[in-house]
Amino acid sequence: MVATTCVARRNAVVLALGLLAGCALKGDVRKVELQVQDLRADLAKSDAARAAERDTILLAVRLLQQALATQQAYLVQMRGDLRTELLSVQQQLVSVQELTGQSQQRLTELRSRIESRAQQPDPGVAAAAGGAPVGPSGNPAGPGPDQMYDVSLQQYRRGSVATARLGLREFLRVFPTHERAPDAMYYVAESFEQAAPDSAAAVYDQLVRTYPKSPRAPSALYKQGVLAEQRGDKTTARNFYARVIAGYPRSPEADLARQNQQRLRP
Repeated sequence: MVATTCVARRNAVVLALGLLAGCALKGDVRKVELQVQDLRADLAKSDAARAAERDTILLAVRLLQQALATQQAYLVQMRGDLRTELLSVQQQLVSVQELTGQSQQRLTELRSRIESRAQQPDPGVAAAAGGAPVGPSGNPAGPGPDQMYDVSLQQYRRGSVATARLGLREFLRVFPTHERAPDAMYYVAESFEQAAPDSAAAVYDQLVRTYPKSPRAPSALYKQGVLAEQRGDKTTARNFYARVIAGYPRSPEADLARQNQQRLRP
């Protein structure tokens, strides 16, 4: 009887241990499943971030291609103008030679050469004709103003200053009257502050003259004062601060300008 009881107890213990082991195994499996789910979520977020960054880079490349296409069109036009001027000079030479009594045979040769050159297609124009597609206005088709501005600003904030500056200048060239044009010019000026402060001051001055009613105008004037102060020209700095106070008395920059004027007071 005692032996039977011991065996029963042993079996019960073994069964309990088996159940506990089964529960532990299920718990481990559940933990692994949760970890896999978390890993999948992290990978999905990472893929989405990489896709967004890739799209931004592709759009920046499109902006660069558009700018290059514009420059190419300008060079082609310049080449055509030079070609026209050359033909005009040669025609004038024919007229001069006629007046000076050159032989008719020589004049005929010159006329034939000029006509032959005039009929030859310009390879640069032919290349441009097969280039980028153009929009309804005749300009190369590309992103809209808001998209061009946003992408350029993103590049600027990421530290790609040269790329951003190129995009912002192209934005100003194509959309000079857009509401964000003063902001674009402000960031172009700001991008020069560290490496070329004189260029920054020149662009800030252009902003004030081009967009005097913009909220960026007092900031541009104030920045010119700061740049003058940094190069040791306190008199010019005080003049810029005075212009901020007189022209934009209610702007936040006016308060800063007053403080700086008091500090620089002789």
